[in-house]
Amino acid sequence: MRKSGTADLPLHFGKVPAWLYERMASLGRSIVEVMLMDYGRDEVLRRLADPFWFQSFGAVLGMDWHSSGITTAVMGALKRAINPDAKSLGLYICGGKGKLSMQTPQELLQVSDRIGLNGSDLIRSSKLVAKVDNTAVQDGYQLYLHNFIVADNGNWSVVQQGMHEKDGTARRYHWHSEKIKSFVEEPHAGITGPSQGMIFNLTATEAAANRAGIMTLVGEDSFKVIQEFAKLAMPSHHDVRASDVNLKRLGAMLYVARESPLIDFEDLLLLKGIGPRTLQSLALVSEVIHGAPSRFKDPARFSFAHGGKDGHPFPVPLTIYDESIQILKKGIEKSKLGHSDKLKSVQKLHQLVLDSERNFEPQFDIQQIIAEEKRDSWKYGGRTVYGDAAPQRKNAHGLQLSLF
Repeated sequence: MRKSGTADLPLHFGKVPAWLYERMASLGRSIVEVMLMDYGRDEVLRRLADPFWFQSFGAVLGMDWHSSGITTAVMGALKRAINPDAKSLGLYICGGKGKLSMQTPQELLQVSDRIGLNGSDLIRSSKLVAKVDNTAVQDGYQLYLHNFIVADNGNWSVVQQGMHEKDGTARRYHWHSEKIKSFVEEPHAGITGPSQGMIFNLTATEAAANRAGIMTLVGEDSFKVIQEFAKLAMPSHHDVRASDVNLKRLGAMLYVARESPLIDFEDLLLLKGIGPRTLQSLALVSEVIHGAPSRFKDPARFSFAHGGKDGHPFPVPLTIYDESIQILKKGIEKSKLGHSDKLKSVQKLHQLVLDSERNFEPQFDIQQIIAEEKRDSWKYGGRTVYGDAAPQRKNAHGLQLSLF
């Protein structure tokens, strides 16, 4: 078991605008579909059970990189995009936020009947993970979201989130069936949320004697079942700062996208004609698909793909976002026909970034990069929940004024 910190997820209220939600569903499905083609269903479940990857995934989809809203929006968009073709994809997403979470048992039963799984076992697992995080772990958070993702081979992951009644934060819990040995001893794949100091946690290894004593009192046997434990540490500020990002990785990606002579790379010829800004987004999308687990420790970096709906680090560039979606979709369609060149070209971008990182020394100001993105946002159809981005103009003192 590994514990790697905690994550502070400020509560964000309000709906995700339709113009972003539709794109999140489309790009999210495309990313999952490429992962299914290249790595299979179990790898998709592993990624969803990794709090670092999940946060990075949400950031590359244009959500606020550190907030609780990522969980609801990402899972809602994925359920909408995946479930209509669940049979062909081999993945089913059940549950959701609020009342939808209460429908999880019924949905699991329907899925099980359709594809021949043991519905009773899946429902029991769903109820247990909810009970553990609401009752056995008394950390001040009450669950309000529960998503159960099951593959047609019976393996599953759970992403659920609780709200703290007093401090306005959320905590996300990740579970994965692959390594579970005990539902009641260190069972989580990961937990994200702020530290609450000393808490009542009957799932801790140190609480084994307490659990045994409780079960003796009630005259029942305890469950035998655990999993890897991963925690994600996140800051509370909304803006993206140099301390939030691995500058070597970000800088190498920017160099490959903006300055590398791509025409020299035969594997990238199919991407000829795509501008540097689209390559920047595709490089980060490719990393979400093909990157090793260790590369997701700084989720803020992935917000440099498609910005954020609240304008942090910059407005969502809709034309770039749409190009990213179309490139992946066309690559997926051609791969199904036996022509995978376009997807291989996108994958090559990630490898180019890895190669560039070896000798790259970051000597740039991340705030200057963000300022450039904001300055040029209007060129790429930049938009936030507050409206469209507009060209900046100079005032009487020569200062740049943002008009969005």
